[in-house]
Amino acid sequence: MRVVIAGAGSVGRSVARELLDKNHDVLLIDQSKEALGHEKIPGAQWLLSDACELSGLGEAHLEEADVVVAATGDDKTNLVLSLLAKTEFGVPRTVSRVNNPKNEWLFDDNWGVDVAVSTPRLMTALVEEAVEVGGLVHLMSFERGQAGLMEFTVNETSELVASRIGSISFPVDTVLVAVIRNARAFAPSPDDVIEAGDELFFLSSPDQQSALLSLLQATAK
Repeated sequence: MRVVIAGAGSVGRSVARELLDKNHDVLLIDQSKEALGHEKIPGAQWLLSDACELSGLGEAHLEEADVVVAATGDDKTNLVLSLLAKTEFGVPRTVSRVNNPKNEWLFDDNWGVDVAVSTPRLMTALVEEAVEVGGLVHLMSFERGQAGLMEFTVNETSELVASRIGSISFPVDTVLVAVIRNARAFAPSPDDVIEAGDELFFLSSPDQQSALLSLLQATAK
């Protein structure tokens, strides 16, 4: 897979290293000579250019990329790059870094963003996931916000405790994809029984999350 990463800072370099370790073809773009250094990430290709200029993106052969990662520290740059990647070069997949959570609402398909990654939002979600019981925690969005990865920790008073997963009518467009129990993760089967303390992970569309929360928060009578 060919991946073009704009922004050769700590985030971009870390992503590049991970992808290179998995034998992907990686090109890093940055307009700073200091940021680009062959000795920092052996195996990566480098291009000194402005990620918002069509000429530079053409030089990067963006049309040949499978994924473009907008990882700069500037939200405007990341949005413009995502839009150009989609509209001018037909890149199948764009992943964009959100630096300021206040700008998160902009990172959708109107700007060519397939997946938006907000580090502050993700850290907040992980903190909530670690301490929240009985609440639905939004971990990540997929497919331009049309689906979200949600986590719910089952309270001991929940109506779901001792229920077979196959007997539970989850809302439409909602799938239970994983369960963590006693530090062990497993893919749930219809015959598995929910226990208090289980961490349930769902993929759900945004318009079904209220119905999902109502189901999960129902208490045993």
